[in-house]
Amino acid sequence: MASHIVGYPRMGPKRELKFALESFWDGKSTAEDLQKVSADIRSGIWKQMSEAGTKYIPSNTFAHYDQVLDTTAMLGAVPPRYGYTSGEIGLDVYFSMARGNASVPAMEMTKWFDTNYHYIVPELGPDVKFSYASHKAVNEYKEAKALGVDTVPVLVGPVSYLLLSKAAKGVEKSFDLLSLLPKILPVYKEVITELKAAGATWIQLDEPVLVMDLEGHKLQALTGAYAELESTLSGLNVLVETYFADIPAEAYKTLTSLKGVTAFGFDLVRGTKTLDLVKAGFPEGKYLFAGVVDGRNIWANDFAASLSTLEALEGVVGKDKLVVSTSCSLLHTAVDLVNETKLDDEIKSWLAFAAQKIVEVNALAKALAGQKDEALFSANAAALASRRSSPRVTNEGVQKAAAALKGSDHRRATNVSARLDAQQKKLNLPILPTTTIGSFPQTVELRRVRREYKAKKVSEEDYVKAMKEEIKKVVDLQEELDIDVLVHGEPERNDMVEYFGEQLSGFAFTANGWVQSYGSRCVKPPVIYGDVSRPKAMTVFWSAMAQSMTSRPMKGMLTGPVTILNWSFVRNDQPRHETCYQIALAIKDEVEDLEKGGINVIQIDEAALREGLPLRKSEHAFYLDWAVHSFRITNCGVQDTTQIHTHMCYSHFNDIIHSIIDMDADVITIENSRSDEKLLSVFREGVKYGAGIGPGVYDIHSPRIPSSEEIADRVNKMLAVLEQNILWVNPDCGLKTRKYTEVKPALKNMVDAAKLIRSQLASAK
Repeated sequence: MASHIVGYPRMGPKRELKFALESFWDGKSTAEDLQKVSADIRSGIWKQMSEAGTKYIPSNTFAHYDQVLDTTAMLGAVPPRYGYTSGEIGLDVYFSMARGNASVPAMEMTKWFDTNYHYIVPELGPDVKFSYASHKAVNEYKEAKALGVDTVPVLVGPVSYLLLSKAAKGVEKSFDLLSLLPKILPVYKEVITELKAAGATWIQLDEPVLVMDLEGHKLQALTGAYAELESTLSGLNVLVETYFADIPAEAYKTLTSLKGVTAFGFDLVRGTKTLDLVKAGFPEGKYLFAGVVDGRNIWANDFAASLSTLEALEGVVGKDKLVVSTSCSLLHTAVDLVNETKLDDEIKSWLAFAAQKIVEVNALAKALAGQKDEALFSANAAALASRRSSPRVTNEGVQKAAAALKGSDHRRATNVSARLDAQQKKLNLPILPTTTIGSFPQTVELRRVRREYKAKKVSEEDYVKAMKEEIKKVVDLQEELDIDVLVHGEPERNDMVEYFGEQLSGFAFTANGWVQSYGSRCVKPPVIYGDVSRPKAMTVFWSAMAQSMTSRPMKGMLTGPVTILNWSFVRNDQPRHETCYQIALAIKDEVEDLEKGGINVIQIDEAALREGLPLRKSEHAFYLDWAVHSFRITNCGVQDTTQIHTHMCYSHFNDIIHSIIDMDADVITIENSRSDEKLLSVFREGVKYGAGIGPGVYDIHSPRIPSSEEIADRVNKMLAVLEQNILWVNPDCGLKTRKYTEVKPALKNMVDAAKLIRSQLASAK
């Protein structure tokens, strides 16, 4: 029987890596301590896969920060600002690239395809000197071998690596990244040669860019690259792995005719159309790695359906050439259901986390080999049946309300410029108004009170009192800093999605269902298993309390429906947009209750709108249409004088700017501080944007405190392309993860910069 796992989560079942990294970064532990925790996590994973009977076990999918950054280190492609000259790249240079250091900023971070994982974007140009500078892939292969596990080393493929990179500062934007193939392939050859010498018999090259819309010359580059590697690869079995979507017919043809490649891996969960391509023709004698177990969700596999897909494929590729696999790396799912003690048994029976998916892959492989575990298969069928018929899943009222949305497009009654005038009369803000994005630092003490309240060790009265004191502290600080539009700091919230999900019906929560977002940062996505509704007001109590402490406008703070959807594990038994409309109706109730409660500025965050964008252009319009519509549903009922803000993250806006305008928010704030220029170029190219806009003026992901001059300089760059009457001044994201010692001076410098420019503008008049 043949089974394979594309990749596995690195954080450890209880986020052991996160704590080890943060302790190391804080100088509380040594590099040796970090390496020991890392080695324990790796050996645990290899052992688990090996004991489950997995034939093709991956190595080198572990990373201390990110697998693309690991590849940058392997290629020695360190940007000059980090002062690296030669030799093996150590943790200091590696983490400086990822996080910046006291003197230089980090490299840009962006979404890994349409997931919620972020990778560190390589900065390349014609002058980069590549050299084999990190032996991690070989070291991890040997490490597993010493433990008695023969693994398949995994590398990010050369074409995907280059296409996921960007032109470094000072390099022409039009620079052809693929022109660097001749420079990086020699390093790949060295790595592959060393892996062969160490005893590797299989190697996996991930080329996920193949599921994108690639022009012909990019596909030709792939053909050329693998032809160039062919002699080095000979004697090895080579798997080229793709994931996250259907592979286009042209790319399928190019891929399956590559020289020197033994096996092809496809995502058959998100890429159901790929099945037709395989059935229409698959190269003889090659292996098919069939990704039938979903690496991006937490639902138990439908064994009967998967088995019938696999049996059909067996007829095409032959029994000994079919390998059962995951649809993509399990990095994007939670680690182990065993650690979920609080989930009720019914919901638990519907789920499978990464550890359970290893079991599923192997159970399917065994069944295919004629050793079907009947008890396991019938338990699986029973769980699926219980999910289909459970009354917890269906709510007639919600279904009706969502169906009734079809006839309208839910726009506000007047246009944005008239609304902004009405709002300004009410709010009376200066030009370049200052605000923050929502959260303030969460101290150890604050987290302790929240935790104890959850564990019923603190009374509700004492909890509210503690939160009220914290909110008062945050309001006073903002008044002292002279910020114009205030926030309450969100001390009562653990997470911008979880907080709402806990108060909505149709959501379930895990205790340890953590998924890596970037570096040591993990998120714990809620599980949407049923119809969604809002039993009672969620935030009005806190926002009204905060507004009563100040005469300045206090922003209500909500997470938008598309972000709640995109940052959750979503039910797979109805289309995503139907679930999104249900969430939108729940948030609409909350927006209207905030307005009634005296809140005149309401921010509805759509941080994740862009990341739900399908990978293929042909599917963009449909997604953007329902996503933007969902946002408008939430606030179409408010008065003109109520100012609706939205916040968006790390978006490559350029391709969706018209949809963003169509959201029709009054003010949009944007996380862009690591890629200023890209963002402003949209407006420079003449897109007319009449609503308020606040591109982040400093990067909160870095501990660095920018000077007021630096911030003023950024604001002036923005004023070169944006009207002064629509520009807002704000950090680029919430401040939850920072310390007060960083936040206070940074915000002071931000307000000083705004005041400086206001006075310059006034005297210029």
